[in-house]
Amino acid sequence: MSPFESQIGKNVPRIEGREKVTGLAAYTDDLFRPGMLHGALLASPYPHARLVSYDVSAALALPGVHCVLTGADFDPRNRMGAFIRDETPIAVGRVRYTGEPVAAVAAEDLETARRAARLIEVEYEELPAVLTPEEAMAPGAPVLHEELGDYFKTIEDNFDGNMMSFTEISEGDVEQGWRDSEIIVEDEFETQAQYHLAIETCSALADIDANGRVSVYSPNQSVFRVQANVCQSLGIPMTALRCLSPRIGAGYGGRMEPHVQPITVALARAARKSVKLTLTRAEDFEQVRCRHPYKLRVKTGAKRDGTFVAREVETVLDCGAYADDSPGVLAYSTLMARGPYRIPHSRCLGRAVYTNKLRSGAFRGFGQPQVTFANESSIDRLADELGMDRVEIRLKNAMTEGDRWFGGLTVGSNGVIECLEKARTASGWEGRGKLPTTPGKRKGMGVALSSHVSAVLSTGAIVRMLGDGTFVLNTGAAEVGQGAETVLSQICAEGFKVPVGNVVHATPDTDGSPYTWATAASRVTHLTGRAVLGAVGQALVQIMERAAELLECDAQDCELRDGGVVGLKGANKEVPFAAISAQAHNISGGAIIGAYSLAYDGPELDPERASATGFPFAEIGGFSFAATISEVEVDEVTGKTEVTRCWTAIDLGKAINPAMVEGQIHGGYAQAMGMALAEEMIWDAGRLANPSLMDYKAPGALDVPYDLNTIIVEHPEPMGPFGAKGAGEVGMIGAPASISGAVAEALDKQIHRLPLTPERVLAALLDENQEKG
Repeated sequence: MSPFESQIGKNVPRIEGREKVTGLAAYTDDLFRPGMLHGALLASPYPHARLVSYDVSAALALPGVHCVLTGADFDPRNRMGAFIRDETPIAVGRVRYTGEPVAAVAAEDLETARRAARLIEVEYEELPAVLTPEEAMAPGAPVLHEELGDYFKTIEDNFDGNMMSFTEISEGDVEQGWRDSEIIVEDEFETQAQYHLAIETCSALADIDANGRVSVYSPNQSVFRVQANVCQSLGIPMTALRCLSPRIGAGYGGRMEPHVQPITVALARAARKSVKLTLTRAEDFEQVRCRHPYKLRVKTGAKRDGTFVAREVETVLDCGAYADDSPGVLAYSTLMARGPYRIPHSRCLGRAVYTNKLRSGAFRGFGQPQVTFANESSIDRLADELGMDRVEIRLKNAMTEGDRWFGGLTVGSNGVIECLEKARTASGWEGRGKLPTTPGKRKGMGVALSSHVSAVLSTGAIVRMLGDGTFVLNTGAAEVGQGAETVLSQICAEGFKVPVGNVVHATPDTDGSPYTWATAASRVTHLTGRAVLGAVGQALVQIMERAAELLECDAQDCELRDGGVVGLKGANKEVPFAAISAQAHNISGGAIIGAYSLAYDGPELDPERASATGFPFAEIGGFSFAATISEVEVDEVTGKTEVTRCWTAIDLGKAINPAMVEGQIHGGYAQAMGMALAEEMIWDAGRLANPSLMDYKAPGALDVPYDLNTIIVEHPEPMGPFGAKGAGEVGMIGAPASISGAVAEALDKQIHRLPLTPERVLAALLDENQEKG
C-alpha cells in the first residue's frame, strides 16, 4: 500500500470537474421524464394592480394543454418567506411588481404552453405604485402589504407602513465620539441592483408518482429550504415532497430561496403528470431576485493623528415587493457596518422597505459590498483630508488579535493586518506614483479591507463505510460551483487517513441527507466541515471496535494508521478497512455509520457592551478577513475604466484546497468588477428596461485582468476543521470599494454612486475641467 499523503492543503482536482468541462453534467433542464409536460408563465404588465378576473377558457381549449393555474387556485393563507411569510407562488388578489407570475400553464410541449399562457385574459385594476424607498415611506403612500401585521414572522414585529424591518446596533457613546473627534467627514452613497447572472436560468422538474408524491429537481442552495417553502406555500406536509439537486449552474444567493419550484409542483399536482418549467433569460431577470440597492449615509470621526473615534452608518434598502432575505441582509450588513476596525463609538442603523419592484434577496456578501464601498470611501476621504497614506490609516486602526467585533462578538482568529501588509508589499503600493502612464490615460490604486462570517444555523453529516472499506459522505450541502464536494471529501478523507478517491459525496436529497440549512454565508467548509469530522469520529469508534475483534485486543489498543488501516499499538499487526467492513457487515455490529449534527454555537451580541434592535441572528461568527488592492486606468476621452492589476490577500484560517480558494477569489473579483463598473438593473416606470445580456453589461473574460493575484494568509480558527474559515465571499466584498478608490485616486475625486460607468466617470472628468476653466 502506498504511503498516505495528507489531503489538507493539497490541490485535489475538482470531483465534478471532468463532467462539467466535457459537457456531460446534467442540469435541471437536461432532465426528462416519460410523458412529461412543459410549463409556461404569464406575467403581470403592471407594477401594482388588483386582479379583478381571469378568463382561461381559450387556453384550456388549446389542444395539448393539461391545466391552467391562476391566483384563484392558491390559498392566500399559505405563504412562504425566510423571515416574513408574505409571498404566494402566483399573485393572489393583486400583483406587486411588473413580471410577477399571475398564471401558469402545463402542456404537452413548450411552444403550446407558451401560446396558451398568452391566451389567458386577466382583468387588472391598476393601482398607484411606489418605486423608490422614499416614495414608499412618504406619508399617504399606498401600503403594499396591508396584512403585514398578520403574516408569520421569525423576526420581531418591527415595521411601519412599507417599512418591513428596522435594525440598529450601537456601542459606546456616539455623541461623545463626535465631541472627541478633531475631524469629521460625512457623505452619502448609493449602490445599484445587480443581477445574479448564474449561467443556468432557474428551472424545476416536478416528477409525480402514482401515489401523488412529488420529487422536485432544481438548481438551489438548499434542498431543505426548497422543501420548506414549497410545502408552506402549497399547504402540503413535507412528507408529500422530496427535493433533490442535480448539477447547479451557480447560485451566488439567488437560489437560496424558492424560484419556480412551488409553481412547478402545483402544476404537477394539478395535472397528475410530471412537469418541467424553465425560465427564459428575460424571465430570470424579471422574476427571481437581485442584489439590494442601498442608499447610505456614513459619518466618520477621528483624531488628527488618524485614530478613529466614531462612526455612524445609516442605510435604506430597496427590498422590492416581497421580504425574501431582506430582514437578514439588513441586520447582517448593520452588524458589519463598522468594518474590521477599532472604533470605540459606533451606531449603525437601517431600514428595509417594500417597493413595487422585483424582490431583492441574498447575494454574495449579503449586503456587505454595499456598506463596505461606502465605509472604505469614507476612510479614503478622511485619509486624504489628514494627508495620510490610505494603507497606513487602515493599519493604524485595524482590529488586532483579541479585539472584539462590533456588538462584542468574539473573534477567534484575525489576520487582517497581515493581509494588508502582504497586499501592500506585493502590489508595490508605496511606489505607485512612479508607475508609467499612457498618454490620455490616468492611473490610480485603491485599497479596501473586508470581513465576513462563515458560520450560522445548523448542519449535519453522515459517513457510511462501504463493503470494500471506502466511504459515502452525505452532507446535504449543495455544490453550486464553489467546490464543496471536493473540500468536504478532503476533510473526510483526512479524518480516515485515506486518499480522497476513497470518498464519494452523495447528491443532496431530503429523503436521505442530514439536515443542512444551506450552502450560504460562506459556511460549508467551516461549519459542515466540522460536522464531517464529527461523523468521522463516530464511525471511527465503530471501526476500532470491529478492528479489535480481528486483532484480538481491546479497542483502546487500536490505532488508525495511514492508508485505511487499523493496527495494534506497538506491534506490526494491522487490518485494512475492507476486512473491518466485512467483519461489521457480516459478523458483528452491523454496517458502520457515523452521523453528527450541530448548530453553530458561537458568540452572541454582548448586551453589556452594545444595544441592538431588530437583530434576528442568535449566534454568528467565524470571521474571515481580506485586503484588496486594485489598480485601474481611466481613459480621459471616454471615461472607460480598465482594471489592470489587483491583489487580494485573504485570511481563511487554513486553505483546505488552495487552488479552489484562488478560483473563488478570481470569480468573486470578476463579479465585484461588474458591481463596481458596469452592472445595473434599470427600471422604467416599474418595468425592467434591460432584462437581457444585450443590454445588461457584465464583465467578460477579456475584461478581467490577467494580473490577478491571490495571497493566502492562514490564521487558524480554533473551531474550524483543521483551522479553516470561509473564503467564498470575503474576497469579493472589498473589491468594489478598492476599484472605486483607485478611480478616485486617478480622478482626484470620489464618485459616490455605483456602478462607475464611463458616463459617470466622464461626467466627473468634465466637472473637473469646468472647475479648472
